[in-house]
Amino acid sequence: MDYSDASLVAAVAGAVVVAISISMRVAALGIIPGNRRPSTGMAWLLLVLLNPMVGFIGFLFFGSNQVGRKRHRRLEEITARIREGTRDLPPPASVGSFSPAVRSAVTLNRTLGALPLHDDNDVLLLPDYGAAIGTMTQAVREARETVHVEFYIMALDEVTRPFLDALVEATERGVTVRLLFDHLGSRRIPGYRGLLSYLRSSRIHWRPMLPIKPLRGAFRRPDLRNHRKLLVVDGEIGFTGSLNLTEPGYNKPRNHRLGREWVELMVRVEGPIVASLEVVFAGDWWLETDEELQVVGHRPTGRAPESLHQVPCHLVPSGPGYPSENNLRLFTTLIYAAQHRLSITSPYFVPDESLLYAVTTAAQRGVEVELFVSEQSDQFMVGHAQASYYRALLEAGVRIHRYPAPYVLHAKHFTVDEEVAVVGSSNMDQRSFSLNYELSLMMVHPGVVAAVREVEDTYRALSKELTLDEWDRRSVGAKYVDNVMRLTSALQ
Repeated sequence: MDYSDASLVAAVAGAVVVAISISMRVAALGIIPGNRRPSTGMAWLLLVLLNPMVGFIGFLFFGSNQVGRKRHRRLEEITARIREGTRDLPPPASVGSFSPAVRSAVTLNRTLGALPLHDDNDVLLLPDYGAAIGTMTQAVREARETVHVEFYIMALDEVTRPFLDALVEATERGVTVRLLFDHLGSRRIPGYRGLLSYLRSSRIHWRPMLPIKPLRGAFRRPDLRNHRKLLVVDGEIGFTGSLNLTEPGYNKPRNHRLGREWVELMVRVEGPIVASLEVVFAGDWWLETDEELQVVGHRPTGRAPESLHQVPCHLVPSGPGYPSENNLRLFTTLIYAAQHRLSITSPYFVPDESLLYAVTTAAQRGVEVELFVSEQSDQFMVGHAQASYYRALLEAGVRIHRYPAPYVLHAKHFTVDEEVAVVGSSNMDQRSFSLNYELSLMMVHPGVVAAVREVEDTYRALSKELTLDEWDRRSVGAKYVDNVMRLTSALQ
């Protein structure tokens, strides 16, 4: 090939590359915005326009939150069965005493998640990490028939071993124990192989949730995760909240060197709301194992004297496969309903436009709004994305309290006036709204609100309040990183 031929080939190749690049950019304009938030679509478009190849590869792996046709159909069937099975239930008597806004939230939850509101539940808050695991362990030790466990992270360590041993001992008494844990969420914790070996040697029925095993045909967007945390014992006692089943430093030497521990909040419930937790577990078990479980409903138990009694509770499942972002819609509905006081605790506060407007508008309406976050996030990108919203919040009048490092305030809850408290697994970020399966427990009871506020009081006493003047003194480089990470948070 002479020089002229080589030049011609290079020119043709260059023209092809330019044509492909232009075609990819043009295609992206018509494909990416479809059925996405404008901010999300714009973030993906910007990446494709800057580098079409990298952008399209990233979009192929991370651009869709679809969980697969089979899983999606089964989720629809689960919701339809719940709706049909509870269709004839009369409205709970407590609803008549709710404010109009909370009554509308109950209707919203029923419409989106299908599960009904239940009256007459007992609720006990468990803000102490070790005590929460100890209380769950004791409940398992007293199990007679079934134990159902579902946690985002499951680990075998010195803190969780008594719980796991209690599960094994229960199986030896003839109790049926079923266990679900998120595949990637648990796999990244040191000691994962030891956990699998432990489970394989037991009689526990267990499965990893949303497994990523390409060679076995199990592959989907890898950051779609099941982030739920729940335990149901004998269909009588239930637990849910923010805690993962691992020791408070997540078995990581670096956390131990820093003295970093996670701060959590769990809720113990008795009453008919336990059946809702059981239904959620049964649905997730069916999705992972193809085995259908029968949920028998609430069986009366002796009331724990330390619990708050007669609490109306509503469980809201959310995640990929649901037609709407159930948790986000509930949160914004309740925040707009606030008249006097709104207290939010979220380790990863990376709101979309609707949630940011709801929170800032509440403050501008004269509502006392406070946000509890960690002083130092355990996740670099999320921490900086979160920080990019602080100025808008502070300017609106939101008081930001930063829980001191090295601790990670990982609890997820908020209270509205003296009427409603919501506790669960859901962060207030775009991942929890779109990519993670979550659980949120709405409790309409002034006593529960007061109890959650007591927990928040301990946060406030330890935290340092952030001021706008202090925030403005940050370096230009820090502000730049915040804004870049804010953009990446929208790539969903």
